[in-house]
Amino acid sequence: MKRLLFPVMMMAAIGGLAQQKKTTPAAKAPAKAAASQAARYISITLKPIRNEKIYLGSYYGNSMVLVDSAMLDANSHGVFTGSPKYTGGIYFVVTRQYTRQFDFLMDNGQRFSIEADTAVKEKSIITGSPDNDLYKSYAVFMDDKGRRMAELEKEFTSGTARSTADSARVRTEYAKINKEVKDYQAGIIQKSPHSLLAALLAAMRRPETPAIPVVNGKADSSYPYRFVKEHYWDDVNFNDDRLLRTPFFEKKLDEYFKTMVYPEPDSIIREVNYMLLFARTGKEIYPYLLTKFTNKYINPEIMGQDKVFVYLFENYYAKGDTTLLNPASRKTIVDRAYSLMANQLGQPAPQLNLTDTLGKKASLYGIDAPFTVVAFWDPNCGHCKEEIPRLDSMYKARWKNYGVAVFSVNIYENEIPAWKRFIADKHLSGEWVQAYETKEAKTATEKAGQANYRQLYDIFKTPTIYLLDKDKRIIAKHLSLEQFNELIETKRKAGVGNR
Repeated sequence: MKRLLFPVMMMAAIGGLAQQKKTTPAAKAPAKAAASQAARYISITLKPIRNEKIYLGSYYGNSMVLVDSAMLDANSHGVFTGSPKYTGGIYFVVTRQYTRQFDFLMDNGQRFSIEADTAVKEKSIITGSPDNDLYKSYAVFMDDKGRRMAELEKEFTSGTARSTADSARVRTEYAKINKEVKDYQAGIIQKSPHSLLAALLAAMRRPETPAIPVVNGKADSSYPYRFVKEHYWDDVNFNDDRLLRTPFFEKKLDEYFKTMVYPEPDSIIREVNYMLLFARTGKEIYPYLLTKFTNKYINPEIMGQDKVFVYLFENYYAKGDTTLLNPASRKTIVDRAYSLMANQLGQPAPQLNLTDTLGKKASLYGIDAPFTVVAFWDPNCGHCKEEIPRLDSMYKARWKNYGVAVFSVNIYENEIPAWKRFIADKHLSGEWVQAYETKEAKTATEKAGQANYRQLYDIFKTPTIYLLDKDKRIIAKHLSLEQFNELIETKRKAGVGNR
């Protein structure tokens, strides 16, 4: 049994559950007149449900949402009607228990009737929609071919096809059916080019990988990748809102970024910017894509990809697109952007003019070292109590011999005794710069309206650790100690930071 998912999105979900309007005597009108005036009028009979509300749902990216509701009468009949038209795409009927019944296409006309029975969902009948006649034939064909392909997959993976000959037979039959499916889809696109199904099938297609060509006697192994990447979106219009109302568009999008796009921030930015600029005229797909990319890169899995989020803020949100957000989301976006702007990879690290354990000034830029590790921590933080001594051990075992400097910052000025006690108890290296910001300095920064170092270094957890080069440019951040060590070793082998 499939149930619907209701994701919490940064932006208001488009197509939320519509409320039923109560019918008053003054509002009553002949059914034909109501049908002629409504932008959408979808009559439905769903047996054996009576005197009960049902819902109209649709795919929405990787999720499903409800877009409307209708009350069935004693004869199991009701109407999804109103204005404006629904966004085209793949829709389905949902019962009160939020159980999906059957899929159908929401065509451009949106004036058709449905007759169905919950006991035989696959035998629903749609009248008055040529798009759904085509879709029904396609669904029957795909159900038959899909069942056989699943059987072949099971035969191959379960070990039933034990001999080489059996395996070859399974592969051959699977390839044959796969070709039949692609040929059938291509036939729909060719014979019914203006149908909704043709548009969806064309957008769903992925380019066939070509053979590796030989140029001047040398195989061009990168050509298949370049070809597929270049033609991946040939049949997709990014401003077509109907793409969202399918179960395949976002999967295709995710696959593209996973397999076709180099994970370096500038490469991602080029792709994201291209898609957003083309999607700009899409009422639904543009805010959806902007939200998707924002959520993906605001706290990315790969170091440095937060540059993509900063780019989105500076080129979209800061230029007016924050109007798409509710107040809480707007604050989150703005605050996060300002926390990341000053600590991007390759940029000079923000200056730190703090005070050491003896009350003397401690300046980050006063350190002369091939590498500098900057560690922000809290002496009462449980994770810090584990990681800071480990950092010290790594420093003493390797980094000290490499000339690496450590600028260690206690982020709580109220914890000076605990901080000093921890340093002594754990025998942290006396060669580290141990510093903190005094209350007076913190107050002065606040009165001046300046950003404090917590914001400049994006310190939302402890410990937060950065690695800087000899010019105090940021090389890495938010890695594990082992990853920092591996990076230092790699750079040293490349001749960077060697003395």
